[in-house]
Amino acid sequence: MVAYYDEIEIEDMSWDEAKGVYHYPCPCGDRFEISRKQLANYEDIATCPSCSLIIRVIYDPFDFEDEPPDDEAQPEENKEEEEPRSDEDHFEDALDQLTLHEEPKPSMIAVSA
Repeated sequence: MVAYYDEIEIEDMSWDEAKGVYHYPCPCGDRFEISRKQLANYEDIATCPSCSLIIRVIYDPFDFEDEPPDDEAQPEENKEEEEPRSDEDHFEDALDQLTLHEEPKPSMIAVSA
């Protein structure tokens, strides 16, 4: 059984845009933190990086079910809609990168008897 310092509702936590985490003040002077990805993965434990205290976050997991995985998340300025590529585009790319090398022809040696 885990002993939580407290149970806090997500609405009572603050969103830190720079770090990408929800936070809540910890008695040690630092703050408990939990990311949106953790919440999307049904993790409800916020930890304090400076001490051993933890809190349980009360939230609705369905509010975070559309959260993209970390490898798909991109900064806003880098987000661009990529158009789906057709087979023809892939074929043209393959042709652009295709290189043909001519093999040297074997030289013939004439031998007289």
